[in-house]
Amino acid sequence: MAETNRTEVYVYERVVILSSCVLSFFGSLLIICTFARWPDLRTTPRKLLVYLSVTDLLSALSYFYGVLRSFDSDSGDCIAQGAISTFANTSSFFWTVAIAIYLYVFIVKSSQRQANNLVLYFHLISWGVPFAITVAALSLHKIGYDASEVSVGWCWVNIQAEDHVLWMLLTAKIWEFIAYVTLPVLYMLVKIHIHRAHAALSEYRPILTSSPVSHSPSSMADRKLTIIPIIFIMLRMWSTIRFLLLLTDSPAGHNPVLVTLHGIGNTFQGAANCIMFVLLTPSIRSRLVAQLCCRGQDKHWRSESVSQNRASAHTPSHREENTSPQTWENNEG
Repeated sequence: MAETNRTEVYVYERVVILSSCVLSFFGSLLIICTFARWPDLRTTPRKLLVYLSVTDLLSALSYFYGVLRSFDSDSGDCIAQGAISTFANTSSFFWTVAIAIYLYVFIVKSSQRQANNLVLYFHLISWGVPFAITVAALSLHKIGYDASEVSVGWCWVNIQAEDHVLWMLLTAKIWEFIAYVTLPVLYMLVKIHIHRAHAALSEYRPILTSSPVSHSPSSMADRKLTIIPIIFIMLRMWSTIRFLLLLTDSPAGHNPVLVTLHGIGNTFQGAANCIMFVLLTPSIRSRLVAQLCCRGQDKHWRSESVSQNRASAHTPSHREENTSPQTWENNEG
């Protein structure tokens, strides 16, 4: 079955997907490095983003190796690569949902303590459940060569296993389906809460002295609350479509365009997060520009960061982590 139904992965498809892996790797690495470089960025939401970036980085590496090797049998490195990508990919789903839950509790429930108390459970679930699933799949010899039926050159669930559909669900698809529903609902509830809060304050706006620029952080964060689930769905939907086509034994699952989109969608998450939360975040982007183009400017940022940290030590109520949408965007704009 594996040989007769094998999906052909062309050279140009491999080149495109390998490029996506590289972008995702460096995008995830940039998120981690900016978090480590500037202490004032180390808020809880960005910590969660860093944990997500670790899984995306690991996924990019494992997928890169799989696409580069373009496996054709159940070799040892095929199984190892399949196990790593299974763990990282599943963990990425959990951390993506965890971030949405955190923001919902923090913003809608207006409880920073309750939100922070959830972080320990996020770790236990987002690392523990994928690890347990991966170990179980390895122990039962379910991970292996899948003939690119629901992959693009890399290994995942052994396509020759009688219960391969069940293990595809357990190792990824069921969590993917849950994320499809959970993310839009949670982010929509957060957006509704923000809009209601703004509407409640609208009668006072004429007497407020703040300039229109002061609202830009909220607007930016509000837009990103819409973009996050959209990007997730747009990236992941192609693998879901191929999975459904596999269930119906449709030849459309071998379509080169669909295969390429699947490969990009599975490997581009780290790059997409970097674009949204680093390159499109003005405060971080300007720091990167100063770091790369004018190292003298970096001293200004460091001194400013020290001043902010000292000020926050005396006035903790002025810390970034508040119940506004700016929680996600550190000094946005």
